[in-house]
Amino acid sequence: MLKFILSLFLLMSGVSSWMMVQCSLFILSFMFMLCYGSSFYVFNLSWVLGVDYIGYSLIMLSFWIMSLVVMASEKIKESGNYPGLFLLMNIVLLLALIFTFSSMDYLLFYVSFESSLIPTLILIMGWGYQPERIEAGVYMLFYTLFASLPLLLSLLSLYNMSGSLSMTVCSGVSVVDYVSLLWYLSTVFAFVVKLPLFMFHLWLPKAHVEAPVAGSMILAGVLLKLGGYGLIRVLPLFSLVNVKLSCVWISVSVLGGVVVSLMCLRQVDIKSLIAYSSVAHMGLVLCGLVVCGFWGLSGAVVVMIGHGLCSSGLFCLANIVYERLGSRSLLISKGLLNFMPSMGLWWFLLSVSNMAAPPTLNLLGEISLIMSVVSWTYISIGGVALLSFFSAAYTLYMYSISQHGVFYNSVYSCCSGKVREYLVLFLHWLPLNVIILKGMVVVPVL
Repeated sequence: MLKFILSLFLLMSGVSSWMMVQCSLFILSFMFMLCYGSSFYVFNLSWVLGVDYIGYSLIMLSFWIMSLVVMASEKIKESGNYPGLFLLMNIVLLLALIFTFSSMDYLLFYVSFESSLIPTLILIMGWGYQPERIEAGVYMLFYTLFASLPLLLSLLSLYNMSGSLSMTVCSGVSVVDYVSLLWYLSTVFAFVVKLPLFMFHLWLPKAHVEAPVAGSMILAGVLLKLGGYGLIRVLPLFSLVNVKLSCVWISVSVLGGVVVSLMCLRQVDIKSLIAYSSVAHMGLVLCGLVVCGFWGLSGAVVVMIGHGLCSSGLFCLANIVYERLGSRSLLISKGLLNFMPSMGLWWFLLSVSNMAAPPTLNLLGEISLIMSVVSWTYISIGGVALLSFFSAAYTLYMYSISQHGVFYNSVYSCCSGKVREYLVLFLHWLPLNVIILKGMVVVPVL
């Protein structure tokens, strides 16, 4: 692991060469994949860094998504819009993600968790599309910082109680009272906002709509997974309190997912629709985590990986349409099959992946999550059924409105697609379907 971190530090000196950075990221991705199957937990690192299979899977996802982000952002290099600084911000963000997913100390985890906000904010405000990107950046900044300060106070209290912030040494809270309840909420709140849960999600659509394609792909592909990963690490400390409040989280997640799905059906902005669909999917992930069962944990990790690949690919498709038409509105981007017929296949493949159709990774994860939630209480069957139905409904709505119908009169010529764009979409779709076919799904072990 240390050699990958050092390689990224060395790569910062070569940001003037776009091709070298892009090829280096792909090489590092494949080299990291070769580490699969090693029996590791500390993985020959220092006393504060180490990975288990959950962290390994998410680091591998971070490497892969970042490689595709650089490939999809070729227009920044062509336009000369500070490509060196753009690559530097992406590498810094990747380093922050690696430190977050490999932290064995809660304080280092908190610092790296928060440091990922800075390069993301610079990407949105520096390479965003519209003047509203400043408002979107402020929304994201204040939502995240407001939720994260109680987490720092919680970690200091944990250090005062246990005498250490090491994940392998910290003792959990064994008393259920008002103080432990407040302690639990202050700890979980930061990750719930980052996930994001319904009612705490208002920053996400704004950030997605105003971000460049790189910002949207990283946000959907990796950064939303920080919330789920953080919950995996802190919920065992509050297992007794979590049992008392799991009904609240599951109720808000399932019913909020249904409401957000209905909101998706009235969106006219493609990126906004995909962003709201992420809220519905990640709500189901929260349900699986608070149940604290093996099915829920394994399903949550699989859905996080599958959603990262699928949602990132959909944002890449939305950017391809935006570059051709100059608009993300579904009212203008109708009839894309007429002048981008070969791109319609990728719209279909990634849309069915978004609705968890076989043989995608999302199907396996959602089956595990549905089993865990339904086994927790049969009352949730209705909400989960509505969530699954509307997931297919808004995905078919997005596909049918964008691909069929009469295209806009002012669109008289359009490039059907470049090899680079097809390669980016293929590299999103391939692991999403091959992992489940090859039986290489990582079984998480805490």
